[in-house]
Amino acid sequence: MLDYADAGTVAAVLGCGRRTSAHDTVPFALWAAARHLGSFEETFWQTASAGGDVDTTCAIAGGVVAAEAAGAPPAHWQDRTEALPEWVPLSAG
Repeated sequence: MLDYADAGTVAAVLGCGRRTSAHDTVPFALWAAARHLGSFEETFWQTASAGGDVDTTCAIAGGVVAAEAAGAPPAHWQDRTEALPEWVPLSAG
C-alpha cells in the first residue's frame, strides 16, 4: 500500500489502533514509517492524521524512522523536551 498517499484510506484497510490491538496498529505504523523514511516530522504528522490510537502508532512509526540519524526528530522539537533524569545512561556503550 506504499503507493497510497491518503492515511485515512490506509488506516481503514490496515487499522490504526481503534481496536487497540497489535494487528490493528503495527501494520499502519510501519506503512507510515516506510512512506517517510528520513523525515521524523512527516512520519509523525502522517501517522497522527489517521486518528485512532495516535500515541501508540506515532511511537511505533517514530521509533522506526528515528533508528537512523537522518530520521531523528527535528532539533526544535528536541529543544522543547525535558532533560532525562541523571540515572538514564546517555550512550549504549
